[in-house]
Amino acid sequence: MKKFFLKYSGFLKLFYFLLLTITFFYCPNSIAQQKKSVNKKIGKSQKTDIRYGVASFYADKFNGRKTASGQIFSQNKLTCACNVLPLGTWVRVTNTTNGKSVKVLVNDRLHPRMRRLVDLSKCAAKKLGFISSGLVKIKLEVLHPDK
Repeated sequence: MKKFFLKYSGFLKLFYFLLLTITFFYCPNSIAQQKKSVNKKIGKSQKTDIRYGVASFYADKFNGRKTASGQIFSQNKLTCACNVLPLGTWVRVTNTTNGKSVKVLVNDRLHPRMRRLVDLSKCAAKKLGFISSGLVKIKLEVLHPDK
């Protein structure tokens, strides 16, 4: 058996390298492909961007901690964390199952590997009506200030 591995070790290394390369570039769950499928933008002539995805809400342990924007996080404020929008952006989040919506401020970031679109404060999650389920499909509209 050792003779086999010694004889074909260069071939096996090349095979594993090609396998890893193909997996990395063509994996359907890659972050780049997820962002393309999650972020559905409407035409440039309209003033709002619309994105669809999944939302969750913050755990209680984050209450009182600093956010990425430097603000102190509170479960009682209408805020959210989002990786695809700039900090300070106001968005309208709509629960697609019951039609309830809430206006929140992006003031934090999610973990880089997080697949969810937003992580909402508990106050926002209560207004959207998904505290008991934990996750919900949402529609996110970027609210641009009137110029």
